[in-house]
Amino acid sequence: MEQTDAARAGGTPPVLSESIQRGNIARLALAQALAGANSVVVYATGAIVGNMLAPSPMLATLPISIFVVGMAACILPMGALARRRGRRTAFLTGTTAGVLTGLLAALAVVTGEFWLFCLATFFGGAYNAVVLSFRFAAADGVAPKRRARALSLVMAGGVAAGVVGPTLVTWTMDLWPPYIFAATFLAQAAVAAASALILLGVRLPMPTAADLAGGRPLAAIVRQPRFIAAVIYGAISYMLMNFLMTAAPLAMHLCGHPQESSNLGLQWHVIAMYAPSFYTGSLIARFGAGRVAAAGLVLTGLAAAVGLGGDDVDHFWGMLIVLGVGWNFGFLGASAMVLECHRPEERTRVQSFNDFVVFGLMAIGSFSSGGLLSAYGWNTVLWMSVAVLLLAAVPFAWTARKALP
Repeated sequence: MEQTDAARAGGTPPVLSESIQRGNIARLALAQALAGANSVVVYATGAIVGNMLAPSPMLATLPISIFVVGMAACILPMGALARRRGRRTAFLTGTTAGVLTGLLAALAVVTGEFWLFCLATFFGGAYNAVVLSFRFAAADGVAPKRRARALSLVMAGGVAAGVVGPTLVTWTMDLWPPYIFAATFLAQAAVAAASALILLGVRLPMPTAADLAGGRPLAAIVRQPRFIAAVIYGAISYMLMNFLMTAAPLAMHLCGHPQESSNLGLQWHVIAMYAPSFYTGSLIARFGAGRVAAAGLVLTGLAAAVGLGGDDVDHFWGMLIVLGVGWNFGFLGASAMVLECHRPEERTRVQSFNDFVVFGLMAIGSFSSGGLLSAYGWNTVLWMSVAVLLLAAVPFAWTARKALP
């Protein structure tokens, strides 16, 4: 994509034409939907397949935790690849990992190999590490006042993931008896391949000399109170969402609820995660990114309260829906704050560092949820979520005073 000399020399980000912006947002939103379906498949099946294959019930949710580790481990390398070769190269590398996820997972189910299934979910995390950058890529080449809206619209593509992912599981999980979910993972690989074809048409500015130089030292950027606030809000929002969502399908299974109920609950959860995105950008523009992110954390606490009300299907579904909305506000608000903390030439480095911290902390919640559920039960998982929110109250108050509008 050609850029003006002024854009290259002065560090001003090039603004793409309206038609290219619309095309990029549409393609990224569709790719977000397909990639989200891949993630839903992992979350819907990971703990159950893990429970079937693992040598110990305590390891049942380990494949989902490995998924999170894959995200954290691959975010910085994928960010470096995007900075040097362009975002589209990183996108296609990620979708290749997505195809491998489905193929290896299917093989693991057929052969009964637990550790092969864990390797498959690691590749799934690598794919998701790239998918995370879709929201920031949507803001490339867009005027500053419209970036939150562009970010929000791409995330809205996840609404389709809430329908496609659970439906994919329900329709395919028994197609290859006796290997439950094997056909699901093959379908997942096909969905990732389709996403790669869509991403070929994305047209984004290529890296410049200023991009490669990287701008200010990273240490100077991350010391900004607003950046610290963004990381805290993003990390807590995603960690608690993953903490509860990882355990919920297995908790429903242990409570005797059918797999179809678990799939439907996860479907409404994912829809709740992404459907508010049609309006979140407008809320950010009106009330400020920090306030929207803080509202998301309040909703996350409310979700835990709903879950503590009972262990019937309605309480699980209600908890998952409120949790999804809370994640949307918290994560999109935090992401919009990140966009305000860096210069154009610093974007991929700062964005990937933010996501690395967020998902590194998220891995802690993911690793602990399965063990807590197996050892102490679902209510303990919910109370732990409340405890994390209460412990985070001090840094919330500090960042609110120093950084939020």
